[in-house]
Amino acid sequence: MSEAIAFHETRTDKAERLADRYHALWNEADPERRRLMIAELYAEDGTQILQPPQEMRAIAASAGIGMAATLEARGHAELDARAATSYDEWVGSAGLSFKRRDDVYRLNDVVKFHWDAFSPDGEVAAVGLVFLVLGADGRIRRDYVFIEG
Repeated sequence: MSEAIAFHETRTDKAERLADRYHALWNEADPERRRLMIAELYAEDGTQILQPPQEMRAIAASAGIGMAATLEARGHAELDARAATSYDEWVGSAGLSFKRRDDVYRLNDVVKFHWDAFSPDGEVAAVGLVFLVLGADGRIRRDYVFIEG
């Protein structure tokens, strides 16, 4: 099962291990292993809310549509589909690898950190910020992902 983290901790090895396990999920090639990782990391009704790329946000906000664009995966099955699509598109096809930065912090039930997506030649191709809201059992209830660049 997952490692629970005491709510009063801020910068801890446990929070960093959680961030490492989170990134291992998005880099994992094996579908069965990804499913197991999702079950360990996320509550059964856990949700990832992803801020989509700027182009998608601009289309959603354009005249005649007037909406905010977000992408949401809820529950293990949808998270599995999201992780598989992400892996196929960004890791499998584009050759990117995702790594966390050394800025993992915990405040009560929230863990936050930045990540970088590296191209095969080692260049930073994308940057993001993650806010994880944890349940009492230490598993992810809400996973907010902001693409920053």
